[in-house]
Amino acid sequence: MRAITLYMRLKDRKDDSLLLGIVSELEKEGIKVDEPTRYVPHILAEKGVITKRKPKKNEMSDIEFGWPIAKELGRLDIGQTVVVKEMAVLAVEAIEGTDAAIRRGGELGRGGIVVIKVAKPKQDMRFDAPVIGLNTIRTLKEAKAAALCVEAGKTILLEKEEMIRLADKEKICIIGM
Repeated sequence: MRAITLYMRLKDRKDDSLLLGIVSELEKEGIKVDEPTRYVPHILAEKGVITKRKPKKNEMSDIEFGWPIAKELGRLDIGQTVVVKEMAVLAVEAIEGTDAAIRRGGELGRGGIVVIKVAKPKQDMRFDAPVIGLNTIRTLKEAKAAALCVEAGKTILLEKEEMIRLADKEKICIIGM
């Protein structure tokens, strides 16, 4: 009953509203929800090129073009990922998630796409940090992506070493900005 009551009290059904509602309920019980990356900062993306392959000039142009668009998506609490090619937006992430947006962008771009994944401007890192991992790299390969740009200091890299090895093998550039 408590969960139903909480759900009915929400002003909307956005991820942040739901998660903040749950955190609020936990805090009423004296449970403190802390930012997990505070204890494992080494799992966050660092600034700079993370893989062996550096971004090409056109890929950097796409990153610079797509970055503010991805940030605006986050500000609007729509998604955190945008797929770009030749300074045209091919896909934006919404409720379907990052992998579906990458696949859609890959179909439209037919290779050489650039994916930008950022934190929302007011990202609550206690429960909703951007994450990439091996599955992300597999999806990038499937979509024939050239590069992935993530927000340094905010994006969790799951199975970091394996993920970088796979990206290197597939010649996918990963850069933290």
